[in-house]
Amino acid sequence: MISASRAMSESHIASQRSKSGVPFRLSGRSPRNIKAREVNMDKLTKAREEISAVDREMAALFVRRMNAVRAVSEYKTEHGLPVYDAAREETLLTKNASYIVDDELRGYYMDFQRNAMRVSRRFQEKLMCGMRVAFCGVEGAFASIAAAKIFDTAMRIPYPDFKSAYTSVVEGECDCAVLPIENSTAGEVAQVMDMMFSGPLYVTGIYDLSVSHNLMAVPGTAISDVEEVISHPQALAQCAHYIRKHGFRERKFENTALAAKFVLEQNSPRLAAIASEETAALYGLTILDKNINENNINITRFAVLARTAVPRETASDKGRHSILMFTVKDEAGSLAKAINVIGKHGFNMQCLRSRPMKDLLWRYYFYVEAEGDFGSPEGKAVMEELALCCDRLRMFGSFRYPATLHVENPEDAI
Repeated sequence: MISASRAMSESHIASQRSKSGVPFRLSGRSPRNIKAREVNMDKLTKAREEISAVDREMAALFVRRMNAVRAVSEYKTEHGLPVYDAAREETLLTKNASYIVDDELRGYYMDFQRNAMRVSRRFQEKLMCGMRVAFCGVEGAFASIAAAKIFDTAMRIPYPDFKSAYTSVVEGECDCAVLPIENSTAGEVAQVMDMMFSGPLYVTGIYDLSVSHNLMAVPGTAISDVEEVISHPQALAQCAHYIRKHGFRERKFENTALAAKFVLEQNSPRLAAIASEETAALYGLTILDKNINENNINITRFAVLARTAVPRETASDKGRHSILMFTVKDEAGSLAKAINVIGKHGFNMQCLRSRPMKDLLWRYYFYVEAEGDFGSPEGKAVMEELALCCDRLRMFGSFRYPATLHVENPEDAI
C-alpha cells in the first residue's frame, strides 16, 4: 500500500510533468522494465520445465539402472563376489567422465556418478543381506574377520572345520566359503589346497589380509605366569621364535578364537592364547604382548570359493590372475613341457607348488597361479596344449588381483 505522503508526492510530480508535457511513470514500472521482467520470467519457467522434463527421463532411467543393479546383485550372490569392487568403479568413473566434453562440467558429473554408485552399493547390500557365507571357526576367528571384510552385509555361517565349510557350499547350504589358502610366513594351508584340487568349487577371488598376532590370557595374568600357549597351527608357526624365546609349551587348536575361548573357560594364568585383538575383546581376555608374529610383513591370503566360476568380462587381462591345477603324465620331461607351454604364451607364473596326491603313492598334483586370464583366447590355447601333456587339468578361476582388505585397526586382522 502506498503511503498518503508518497501518494501526494507522486500526484504533485504527475501534475507538474503533465503541465510540462512529460509523461508520468511510476518508478521501476515502466513498460520496458515490465516487458524485460516478463521475458526473464519466461526464460526461468522454460529452464525449470526443461529440468523437470530431464528429471522425468532420469526417473525412468534410474528405475532401469536399479533393475540392472538387482541383476548384478543376483550374479554376485551366485558367484560369491563382494558388493564393492574399487578397481571397477575407478575404471568406470574414468570411462564415463570421457563422455563429458565440457571441462567445467566433467568434475560435477564424476561427483554425480560417485553418488549413483554409492546408491547402487546400498541397494546391493540390502538385496545381498540374505547371502550365506561359510567360514571355519567361530566369531572372532581370523576367517570370520576376513569374511566380514569381504561380505560385510552377508550372513556369516560358522563351521567347525575347513571340510564342513567347503561342503556347505557344495551342497547348497551356503553361497560361498571364505577359507585361508596361504600365509606369507607359514606357507600353504594344505588341507584347503587338497580340497580345492579334489572338489568341484571354483575360486572367485583371493584377498590379502595383514596378520598381527597377540598373546592373551585371563585378567590378572603376567607373562611370567604363562607355561603353555594355545592356538591354530598356522598362528603357532608364525610366532615360533617368540614361543621358543619364552620357553612356552604349544597346544594346537582348530582355530584362534576357539583357543581364546578355551583359555577363558579354564581361567588359569598358566594358559595363554594367540589370536587377534578383536578376539581378545570378544572373550574379555587381557593382551599380554602385541604383534608377536615373527615377521612384521605377515599376510594371509583368503580364497572365496563358489559353485560357479566368474565368466570373462572384458577383452583386457590387466590386473587379473588365474589358478590352474593339473597332474602330468608319467613320462620324462612332462612337467617341463607344461611349464614351457604356460610361459610360451606370455603368462607370468607367480606361484608353482606341488602337493602329494591322496590316492596315488609318490604322485603329485601341481598348483599354478599366473598373471592373466586362462579364459582368454590366448589362455584357451594354453589349455589345449596343456591337455596334451597333462592327465588331469582344470582352471579354478580368474579374478582381479591384488585385492587387499583394508582394516581400520590392522591388529583386528589375521
